[in-house]
Amino acid sequence: MRQFYMEYANNEELRALAFQVPWGQNILLLSKTKDDQERRFYLEQTKEAAWSRKTLLNMLKANTYERQLKTPKKHNFKETLPIHLSEQANEILKSKYTLDFLTVEEPILERQLENKIIVHIRDFILELGYGFTYIGNQYKLSLNDKEYYVDLLFFHRKLQCLVAIDLKMGEFEPEFAGKMNFYLNLLNKETRMPHENPSIGIILCAEKDHVEVEYALSGIQNPIGVAEYSYKKKLPPNLKGELPGVKELRESVQKKIKQSKKSI
Repeated sequence: MRQFYMEYANNEELRALAFQVPWGQNILLLSKTKDDQERRFYLEQTKEAAWSRKTLLNMLKANTYERQLKTPKKHNFKETLPIHLSEQANEILKSKYTLDFLTVEEPILERQLENKIIVHIRDFILELGYGFTYIGNQYKLSLNDKEYYVDLLFFHRKLQCLVAIDLKMGEFEPEFAGKMNFYLNLLNKETRMPHENPSIGIILCAEKDHVEVEYALSGIQNPIGVAEYSYKKKLPPNLKGELPGVKELRESVQKKIKQSKKSI
């Protein structure tokens, strides 16, 4: 308790925010965060999304603050949305999404990645951030006699708009922006309700070149963001046991340390 008041002694606004978050989460933030700006970010997110202590710890380990605020984001929100919506859309977009909750043993196709995300949809929404509501995958759109499908479709409560997500396994390519722009035109015409704000698109790819993305989004009339994703690959069953585990590595290091001390 004493540390709590010492940390927030000169910041009444931050202290008031901290009082709206459970004590366990406050203790975690006092020990894990470096400055007021970082602490404010996690306090606001914990309050808004009702993060548990375990969830907050996972977000801290994933360096969510640094990924969210310190890594450049690529989008055209300023050119395609009113100022207040542009700022809010920038807040919800991350430059990189960590999908470590997926169990991937070998190279997979885009549809397989999508299916794995659906199985772990709760974890995916948690990674997306507060406010996302899942609508569906392979969401059908029609134009004349043709049908088109959006990989993942969400609604964002704060932005009051549809958010379409397109999954790409490889590097970003300029034609992805045109395809997403087309989907957003259809969503705004067919699915968007009269009271809702313009639909937003997010292209998730394994890698992106910032300059290429900037040129690809230039002239696009719909709001689109481009972000990377990453996930940890799980060892195939035939390789399990071939590499030492954490316990074996720890014991090996301790053994080496004891041997070095004896030799001194």
